[in-house]
Amino acid sequence: MHAANTLTRRPRTLLSLVFKGLSTVVGGRWVGTVGGVWGVGAGLLTAGCSSSPNAEPAQILGQKLPTVRGESLDQQQRTLPDDLAGKPAILLVGYKQNAQFDCDRWVLGLLQAQTPADIYEVPAIAGLFPRLFAPAIDRGMQRGIPAELWPSVITVYRDAHRLEQLTGTTHPNNMRVLLLDAQGHVRWFHDRGYSPQHLLQLDAAVRVLASPS
Repeated sequence: MHAANTLTRRPRTLLSLVFKGLSTVVGGRWVGTVGGVWGVGAGLLTAGCSSSPNAEPAQILGQKLPTVRGESLDQQQRTLPDDLAGKPAILLVGYKQNAQFDCDRWVLGLLQAQTPADIYEVPAIAGLFPRLFAPAIDRGMQRGIPAELWPSVITVYRDAHRLEQLTGTTHPNNMRVLLLDAQGHVRWFHDRGYSPQHLLQLDAAVRVLASPS
């Protein structure tokens, strides 16, 4: 599988294209709030739940990522964390379009640091309505993303609530950054927005996991 950190440049942020695709599907308007609450017009179609408190790192570290099924943009069915087993992986999980700015900074920083881990962007879009239009949303993303990046973008619809329950959904403009070890356990977690200091911490944690024992 190709990884985002093997690329030297990236197009317009992938997360923004996910939600742009949904916007196109519903006639140029999307309504999104914390926790995957989606609606069209005056609530004609709605799905979702209220926001859940963010998890503290101590609550997540050491846990195995819950089984989450999604599909990469190259139309391959993916099961996380099983499909990532064998080496460290970084997941950038986003619940809302406005997280795109934070996502860009993490990706750029990781690429510049040459962090030795595969990077996956995981737009997690909960609710019945997005699932109904998932193929159209994904096609919209494909039109705006170079094909070589498709394997590193995994959209999650049906199981998005499992990620929400793990990390919490308060302050959804921040990405949920998770470092998984080779067995799929969370070894580093951050949800308070990008900073150079936290990037260095993440890079150091990856290099510890990646170093020969």
